[in-house]
Amino acid sequence: MTKPSLPDLLHAAVSAVGGTERPGQVAMAEAVAEAIDDNTHRLIQAGTGTGKSLGYLVPALAHGERVVVATATLALQRQLVERDLPRTVDALHPQLRRRPQFAMLKGRSNYLCLHRLHEGAPQDEEEGLFDQFEAATPTSKLGKDLLRLRDWADETETGDRDDLTPGVSDKAWAQISVSSRECLGATKCAYGAECFAEAARERAKLADVVVTNHALLAIDAIEGAPVLPQHEVLIVDEAHELVSRVTGVATGELTPGQVNRAVKRAAKLVDEKTADALQTASESFERVMELALPGRLEEVPEDLGYALAALRDAARNVISAIGATRDKSVHDEDAVRKQALAAVESVHGVAERILLRSEYDVVWYERHDRFGATLRVAPLSVSGLLREKLFEDRSVVLTSATLKLGGDFNGVAASLGLSPEGVEGDDAPVWKGLDVGSPFDYPKQGILYVAKHLATPGREGTRGDMMDELAELIEAAGGRTLGLFSSMRGAKAAAEELRGRLDNPILLQGEETLGELIKAFAADPKTCLFGTLSLWQGVDVPGPSCQLVVMDRIPFPRPDDPLMSARQKSVEEHGGNGFMAVAATHAALLMAQGAGRLVRAGGDRGVVAVLDPRLATARYGSFLRATLPDFWYTTDRNQARRSLAAIDAAAHADGK
Repeated sequence: MTKPSLPDLLHAAVSAVGGTERPGQVAMAEAVAEAIDDNTHRLIQAGTGTGKSLGYLVPALAHGERVVVATATLALQRQLVERDLPRTVDALHPQLRRRPQFAMLKGRSNYLCLHRLHEGAPQDEEEGLFDQFEAATPTSKLGKDLLRLRDWADETETGDRDDLTPGVSDKAWAQISVSSRECLGATKCAYGAECFAEAARERAKLADVVVTNHALLAIDAIEGAPVLPQHEVLIVDEAHELVSRVTGVATGELTPGQVNRAVKRAAKLVDEKTADALQTASESFERVMELALPGRLEEVPEDLGYALAALRDAARNVISAIGATRDKSVHDEDAVRKQALAAVESVHGVAERILLRSEYDVVWYERHDRFGATLRVAPLSVSGLLREKLFEDRSVVLTSATLKLGGDFNGVAASLGLSPEGVEGDDAPVWKGLDVGSPFDYPKQGILYVAKHLATPGREGTRGDMMDELAELIEAAGGRTLGLFSSMRGAKAAAEELRGRLDNPILLQGEETLGELIKAFAADPKTCLFGTLSLWQGVDVPGPSCQLVVMDRIPFPRPDDPLMSARQKSVEEHGGNGFMAVAATHAALLMAQGAGRLVRAGGDRGVVAVLDPRLATARYGSFLRATLPDFWYTTDRNQARRSLAAIDAAAHADGK
């Protein structure tokens, strides 16, 4: 039997989803197929509208070996599993003469735990042991959520939190879910045979394509115990997010509240002397944390060192004691023991890690008005980890609309532990970069306007000239504005100011769920939506409702961000340019993602306005501009207003 050709398969898949074949998509599919066949690695930048999902799914399915696809966002996971994969498999089945299977796999805490649901969550001592469903009043928000979860448990086939609509609060979900550390294990659990998480793992073992997330990919790499099934090909979509997601998984934290919970959970399982030692260490740690000031700890202060050493030693003794005793008087002893062990092991692990004072870790205090102080530890870099764990024994394809920074792939490659393109070292994985472009005509569809005449933004204070500029731009656009701010304080200040000056409705992130805000923004062209980080990457509103994207300033990391400043300093100590490698790269990724909100379809027109003159005047401005879509560029404020007014008039003429 003749093997079907890749172009034929791609054509069938594109037809099945009602799409249009694009040259960039064909080039991407060919590059993915080549990487899989040669067992090599690719970084592929595929602009919005390329159809990159099919660009990698078709060659992956045609290959026939197991493929893991890891995405950063829930939205893309759902799109792949609910839309792209079912249609693609149906379309390819006749030519492949087989029907590839696919499955979704997430971390254990994303699935409803039947043991927790039926036996109740082990409670802290002071709350007593009770059924959380009885304790939560049926009229309270928590009570209603828990009752709905109990009903849903009888209907759901997956137990996946994301299949529950509408969703429930984190507090409610925590009552009926467990972490992998808290799980009893299928063989010890009375509900093991019906376990949703175990069922998801079994489906993944049988699937040709496993769709997961960056966090689970990181856990699989860091913890050494395989979570994902064996696979020959790894495709990382939204790959610009990978480093931050892996860093998040590799970050440890300690808070007085967390340590207190560990003490309470362990107290009922160990002798009084062992429990008292952990309680005393907890109190010492709490006293140190009360005086903690935000910022990086280049050295662990003496008082903190003593407190952490006491915590580590007491926690180690508790872990040994819990493993050596049994107490039949404790209700649901195995679950109580497992939860206590998980809590104490977490405290022990973080305390020991900080005390080791690795040169590859950054330690700092954070302080929140509501939650008090937190002690954090994170890796200075994850590039070594990624180089060692990600690229071994499989072909890896990393793709995103934003992988080329300042015109090449080397910045992103370095963050992944890769050498510059074309440079081969002893242990450096070989890779190639490919930019397949975008089907959109950016110079004709969009304008990049930089407000060169404004004052350079300072760290503090309101920017009156920026507010005036923003108000005039919104008026010229007739609303239709997505405002991307570098801080929540900036977004709130702009919303409050302009609500008093303009007739346009202004929605503000945090005043409603993100989904509802985006829906309201898309429904009314006069409306503006202001917000911060998740809006820079999470908004997909094609059409006339989003014709002006405004960035209030270049989104450099805060100068007092301990991890970013430590990374910058490390680059400089090794002879590099820390500002360009860390701060400018961070800003470039965000700006490229933010600018990508403007043109989402072939008919979209609009302006990206950056209200920070440094994009035009600073030396690094050209690096940042080279990362953005190739819009027509101007610093002429009158030109920007005229263009916005013309786009608004055209939308009105079309009845929009």
